[in-house]
This record gives sequence, C-alpha cells and structure tokens, in this order.
Amino acid sequence: MSGEVIIKWSSKEMMFKINDSETVGCLKRKIEEETRVQPKRQKLLGLKAKGGKLATDDMMLTDLALKPGQKIMLIGHVTNELDAQADVAPHVQDDFDLEEGVLQELDVKDNPDFQEKLHRRIANAPIKVLNPPRPGKKCLVLDIDYTIFDLNSTAERPEELARPHLHEFMTAVYEHYDLIIWSATGMKWIEVKMRELGVSTNPAYKLTAFMDHKSMVTIQTAKYGVFDCKPLPVLWAKMPEYTPENTIMFDDLRRNYAFNPQNGLVIRPYKRAHLNRSTDRELVYLKIYLLKIASLESLASLKHKKWERYIANELKSMD
Repeated sequence: MSGEVIIKWSSKEMMFKINDSETVGCLKRKIEEETRVQPKRQKLLGLKAKGGKLATDDMMLTDLALKPGQKIMLIGHVTNELDAQADVAPHVQDDFDLEEGVLQELDVKDNPDFQEKLHRRIANAPIKVLNPPRPGKKCLVLDIDYTIFDLNSTAERPEELARPHLHEFMTAVYEHYDLIIWSATGMKWIEVKMRELGVSTNPAYKLTAFMDHKSMVTIQTAKYGVFDCKPLPVLWAKMPEYTPENTIMFDDLRRNYAFNPQNGLVIRPYKRAHLNRSTDRELVYLKIYLLKIASLESLASLKHKKWERYIANELKSMD
C-alpha cells in the first residue's frame, strides 16, 4: 500500500506519504519529525487494523483499514528538549531482542524482499555528515539509548544520564576510528542528545555523521514477528571509505545486526544510571579492546562476542 494519510493535530493538517514496507511505528516517527510529539505520547484516533483491533506500533500499515487520503486525529503534546532527551523512546519495545544464533536463521542476504527494502534505504535514506572521513581510519558506529545514554533513569541532568567514562572512551578511540552515531529515533533528537551530553561539542574528538531511523529496515518474519534493524550496507554504500573489513558497531540489541552480524558487538545495556554510575566500566574495557584491534588490517574475521576473552590479560592486570 503506497499512498498518503492526513493527520489532524490541533488546527493543523499534515499529509504523510506511506508505503507497504512501513509499520505504525514508522508513521509515528514521521509525525514526530513534523510535530515534535514523541511516539510514546501519540494517540491516533481511528487507526485500527482490518479486523477492528486497535493498531499497535509493530503492525504493518498494510494490515490497517486505511483509505486513500483518510484523515486521522492526533492527540499528543510536545515536550521540551531536556524532557525529550530523558524521555523519548524508540517505537519498539526496548527489552525485545533476538536470541543468539537467530540472526543466521533469518538469512536476510538471500531474501529478495529484505534486499529490496535495503536498496530503497540506500537510495533514499539521509546521512547527516558532520566531518569528512579521515583516510586510513576504521569506523565505529554507536547506538545511543542504553549504549552511551540511559533512556529511562530517574536522574535529571545530562551528565548523570551519560554512560560513565564516555568522553574518555570517545577521545581515546577517536585516534583510530571515525565516530558515527546511529539511533532509532529522529534526527532532531539525536542532535539534542549529542549536544546535551556534550558529545557533538567536545573539543577532544569529532563526530563523522549522524544516522537515524530513516536508514533502518523493517524485518517481518512469521517466527519472530516484526522488528527494525540497522543495516550497515546503507552506510557502506553512501560512504565507501567504510567497509565490512574496517567497521565495528556497538548496540545493546542483537536484532539491529540482522544484516551484518559479523560487525556487531552487543554491548551491555546501561540502565538505572542513578544506581550504576559508580560501578559501570563497560566503556573502559571496550576502549582497551578497540585500541588492541585497531592495528589489524581487517576486523572481518573477529568474533566480537568473545571480546572480553581477547583482552583477558589486560583485565586481569587492571584487577
């Protein structure tokens, strides 16, 4: 189903283009970009599935009883930037993930439907380049929520929400890696979070680019349901300096590596910042790992799930 839907909000009417590869969550993120109403705060009146059930964020738009040009009422309010930084959430359930070994079962590389979606993202998804790639540097792609930032902590100030040792980590690895931020949220919220956390303004390192939900691909399977993932081939096609041989990606959700499991390292989620700030040392240890593998000609053969074993001697000496 490709077409348009009209969202009425307050006295404003907005038209959004939709297609059959998108979910309700995708539509909500488009609405967020236009209105700044976060997906979790959006109530779309009259948006129902064909069977009459209320629509959920993971439903495909093709499963909804939508008519061309249909008007849908939006109820929701805008939060300020600091509220958004601590409160905005991805459209998917944060604790949903795939079990280890499942990614190989999906076999997305040989699925023509998934490949078609990937090619559309390569053609249409924007990447916000902040600084040009540096010759000879490897590429580190970082998630935000629960990776370098606690999404739902009771802490109030940005420095309390940032993962411990964040700037020390970024400064050290920047010598060898270009830094790209990829979040499942919208571009404006990425910019807000990186500014408030002091990441995009830190003089000790520079970010190369931002990527948002528009670069993600929706995977629909009978066994595992519907979920979004972050296909690195989008980055590699748009910035050919980066390849499977020189790219590593940190995310707390394994499902985001569906297109490129070899390049993903599943980081421990950073949650309950108000309790764990003094003990979380994940970035300290990962800094050691990244610096140790930086001199390798290729990262393609590494088994990142065994990263702690690879730096066991260093960890032992630290203890």
